[in-house]
Amino acid sequence: MNTVVAGITYRALLGRRRIILLLLLPLALIGLAVLLRLLGGVDQHAAVLLMQNFAINTVLPLLGLIAGTGVIAPEIDDGTIIHLMSKPISRPVIAQTKFAVAVSLLVLFASVPTYLAAWLLAGNEDGIAPGFALGTLVAGIAYAAVFLLLGVITRHAVTIGIVYALVWEGLVATVIPGARKFSIQQWGQAIANEVSDSPYLKTEVTLGFAIPALIVVAVGCVFWAGRRLRAFSLTGDE
Repeated sequence: MNTVVAGITYRALLGRRRIILLLLLPLALIGLAVLLRLLGGVDQHAAVLLMQNFAINTVLPLLGLIAGTGVIAPEIDDGTIIHLMSKPISRPVIAQTKFAVAVSLLVLFASVPTYLAAWLLAGNEDGIAPGFALGTLVAGIAYAAVFLLLGVITRHAVTIGIVYALVWEGLVATVIPGARKFSIQQWGQAIANEVSDSPYLKTEVTLGFAIPALIVVAVGCVFWAGRRLRAFSLTGDE
């Protein structure tokens, strides 16, 4: 990890309009939890449903898209990445640093709010809060890697990412049982299920499949992003 690259990335990302979305999504999650608490609809079942359907299935993919593409795609679009790559910094190190920045943002804006929202609804019952926080963290690592790679290989990363999140993760992997094994959301829920003892949390993907899949996706996408940056011309053409 390169601290100079990390500093530049944080300043560029947090100074853009993306910071508004990074804040609004977790605030919406916590707001829903507070609303349910005030309305008296608080039980484990409600907590698990909110965490599954909103925290992991909706908020996390969108935050992953914002953070994963935001750390590099805008720099490629406006050409500032050329200045960075003209420095004596390894291209894989640039990719790894951008990935680390995206993950840190997902910890702050996804994992921590998920824990708070689940805790508001279920407290420390049956490990629901820590389970979903950890599941969100691990799944967020995979999302950060996937969307980082998209930001490197295509100028339409946001559009493709939205289609992927809505169609594959939100529709296909939810409706078709066989496709769930290849859903990052389901892998995150498998992690949550391992930590939590809640009877309302059931997953079809085993931990033995989810963990290797998450590792392969994260490592493979970051490695590929670094390789693509090696081939990126200093003229800005790929």
